[in-house]
Amino acid sequence: MGSMITPQDLSNGKRIEFNNDVFTVVEFQHVKPGKGGSFVRTKLKSMTSGRVLDNTFKGTERIQLADVEYRKMQFSYREGEDCVFMDMDSYEQITMPHDVLGDAIDYIKEGEEVTTIWWKGRPINMDLPPKVDLKVVETMPAERGNTVNNALKAATVETGLVVQVPMFINIGDAIRINTRDGSYESRV
Repeated sequence: MGSMITPQDLSNGKRIEFNNDVFTVVEFQHVKPGKGGSFVRTKLKSMTSGRVLDNTFKGTERIQLADVEYRKMQFSYREGEDCVFMDMDSYEQITMPHDVLGDAIDYIKEGEEVTTIWWKGRPINMDLPPKVDLKVVETMPAERGNTVNNALKAATVETGLVVQVPMFINIGDAIRINTRDGSYESRV
């Protein structure tokens, strides 16, 4: 069991158990009204479904910290919609369903090491770096003179993710992508 904290101990990135799920604190605001007890307004993101909810905790409430485990794993290969990972400590092969990984799988390549997050003995998510570098495998060629500053085109990277990129990006270019929203950052 994770330890208990008060709402005053909440901070961005804390992982808590709430409504039989694990949530990451995305935003929080301590409020001390003139009358009545203090409270904390939060925006919480489910680590299992990705949904975001707003919740207010009373200042006297006790909150369960999530007892999550972090495991280093190597992404081995895709098996249909699912993905097979190898535990870097035990060398055990573990299949994770697509619904657990969600969009995160669009940012990792076969052979890469990732940190997976486990709760109650099952994988629920993975920690992604804020930015990843991936190679463009398909896009329209850049046409001479068609390099308008803000013009964008679709590019498919090696994981299958489609990203909107500037016109000057070509097949074979490595690009940096923001994993929070899937946006193009720069050419690498």
